[in-house]
Formats: sequence, structure tokens, C-alpha cells
Amino acid sequence: MLEECIDKLSPIVKELCKKYKTGGHDIDHFNRTMKIALYLQSKEGGDVLIIGISSFLHDIHRLMQTEQSKYITPKDSLDEVIKIIEKSKIELTSDQINKILFCIEHHEDYNWNGFNVDDINTLILQDADNLDAIGAIGIGRSFGYAALNNQVFYDDKIPLEKFDGYEEKIKDVSNIHFLNNKLVKLGDNMNTKTAKLIAKDRVEFIKKFIDEYIKEWNANY
Repeated sequence: MLEECIDKLSPIVKELCKKYKTGGHDIDHFNRTMKIALYLQSKEGGDVLIIGISSFLHDIHRLMQTEQSKYITPKDSLDEVIKIIEKSKIELTSDQINKILFCIEHHEDYNWNGFNVDDINTLILQDADNLDAIGAIGIGRSFGYAALNNQVFYDDKIPLEKFDGYEEKIKDVSNIHFLNNKLVKLGDNMNTKTAKLIAKDRVEFIKKFIDEYIKEWNANY
């Protein structure tokens, strides 16, 4: 049933992604997040249909942000998500739709940021979304976003380890500072055991990349 639902949802989401380019939040991210989420579900449990659909539709608010040129929360995107589901004509019960909407609404409400989310479907979506933000893919996405938004790749005048600005301002320093002070820390904040194991290798990859980047930046041979 999930495969049939995604087949019907996919053309609609693809068109939205083509229309509103966000730099990292594209159809490939939607698909990868879903694949990661389904792998986590196979190890950790949860509802495969709810996890699959919610992970595929989780970042509609990012597309809306590009369209409206203002900050949009996941909760603000729920009406649009409902429209997409209705347009696709997939057959879901009201309970299933409500569970999907819950996952999407709360997928950025992390326990480590002071929220209290105990729904396994949502926790898996959170982990899948964050796993796609780290490792080789995460590095690529971050540089793509930086280029699209005219952000510097690296500023060697600001100490890498001593940056103490607010999290939302890290990207304004440089992309390397963002990798080091935000993405690396995601590895310590996964919900599930399976995600923690995957994150460990991906974080190590980012750390090695940062070291190599700075070495080449400084022409240290």
C-alpha cells in the first residue's frame, strides 16, 4: 500500500520541488529521508505507512517558505499537506491522516530542545531527517545551500572551536563553522539506537572533512 501511495504522491511533490528551489530540501531529500525512515522502522518498529508518507511529505513547509519568502513552521504546512493527500486520491483513514499530520507537525520538536515527543513514528522521522543532514550527503547539501544563499564557505578569522554565537547565526559565519558547530552535534542527539549507530560514522566523516578542508585552506603540506 505504501508504494502505491508514494507513486500517487510523487508527481505532485516533484512539481512543487521544481517550482520552489530551496537548496537541499528537494525531491531527492524527500526520497532519501523516506528510505532512511523505512530502514529505521524495520529495526525500531512503528507504523510503516505513517512513517513512509510523513517522511515523504515532511518538508512541505520548506517549499512554502521559498514561495512566500518568510518563515513557515511545519504546523503551518498541514493544510497544504492535506491538499496534496486529497489531490493524490490515496485512500487513508482519518486516523491515519491525523497520525501523518502529527509526525509532520512535530518533526522539528526535539526532546533535546526541550520538547517531549514520545511517538515512535515521529522520533523515527526526526532521526531520518537529521541523518540526511550529516555525512557526505549532508556536506554536499550544506555547500549547496551556502552557495544558493551567498554564504561564505569558510572564514579563518573566526576560531572554529570558540564560536559561541546563537545556533541560527552559525550559517552566517561560514559553512565550515556550521558543519562543526551544528551538524557534528546532531550525532549526539539521535533518538533511536539504529540512528545513533549510523550517525557515528557520518559524524566522523564530517570531522575528517573539516580537518582536510582547513589543511588545504592553509596550504599545509
